[in-house]
Amino acid sequence: MMLRSCAVFATLTALIACDETTTGTAGFITELPQSVVDLADPKQNLRQVKVLPEDGCFWYLHNGPVESTLLPLRTPAGAPICTKAQTEDPATAASS
Repeated sequence: MMLRSCAVFATLTALIACDETTTGTAGFITELPQSVVDLADPKQNLRQVKVLPEDGCFWYLHNGPVESTLLPLRTPAGAPICTKAQTEDPATAASS
């Protein structure tokens, strides 16, 4: 599992280094990199995805019956797909 996480991180880091992703209306990525498509659970909306600068993770627009909201893009195993490694907040680590 750790090796897969490292592979995902390395792949996404390479994608960001290339910076070939362009954004369109409302900041959504116009063409999602194939490596992200391959990682993502296909049950998610892959047509409206953006990277939030706050966490560096990919988020997709979920259109629910009442409202539309951004949800984190995840792998079929439930891991978030991010452009950088997620680090634990030292404040929350101390209280665990």
